Amino acid sequence: MVDAFDVAQALRGGIPDRAGAWAFVRDFAAAWAEPLADGAGTRAEELERAEEMLGLALPTALREAYSLLGTRHDLTGNQDPLLRPSELFVHDEFGGVLVFRSENQGCAFWGVRLRDLGQDDPPVFVQSRDGWVRYLERVSLACVELVLSETLLGSEGRLYNACELPASLIRELPSRFAPVEFPEYPMWTGKEESPVCWFSAPGKLLRLDGLSDHSWLHVRGSTFADLESLCATLPGHWVRGYSEPLEADELPF
Repeated sequence: MVDAFDVAQALRGGIPDRAGAWAFVRDFAAAWAEPLADGAGTRAEELERAEEMLGLALPTALREAYSLLGTRHDLTGNQDPLLRPSELFVHDEFGGVLVFRSENQGCAFWGVRLRDLGQDDPPVFVQSRDGWVRYLERVSLACVELVLSETLLGSEGRLYNACELPASLIRELPSRFAPVEFPEYPMWTGKEESPVCWFSAPGKLLRLDGLSDHSWLHVRGSTFADLESLCATLPGHWVRGYSEPLEADELPF
């Protein structure tokens, strides 16, 4: 059963380092899905085979992420998945980028520049409609974002909804829900849907894609009652009336 976990409270003060990122991922998984078991990570031999195939060493933070949750596809593989080690590849653009995440139709990629691979927790870039742009300052932060977004958009739509939020409600979001202390970052779809901001309340998670009028707001409740309550708090034009769960084929992505 999902506890009333509040992401904003859990991330108060930000994420100072890799250890803080992995501690949050463990706590979040235990509350919103299932605890991370010892067998949830990718085996060391599989990571070594991937490095041998690529002819390069993975950054420490990326190895740690795979070792922590590499087989937990419920947390990493619902929409824009973390690639399996055997699927990692080098994109030739931007001076060479080791790609570890892909948009579900291959429209965008997330990765680390080859020249940054010697860093333990290097910056991550995304191939957006505006070209390759800085995404987040550390791989560990990008993995926290991945887990949040993939969980938000998971559960086959049963606990998810979305609406295009008018500017008046966008201005009111910080007074209705707690802003999450997570760095703003760009959407791969471009400047119009950037930056991305997160909000939360106990058992409720919200992602706002952009700050312009009628930007998309994606929400998830830990229970259907949480989702109903969340949608009722924001009288927007929801993709589906909050009286019924959203079916998978009705998702706006």
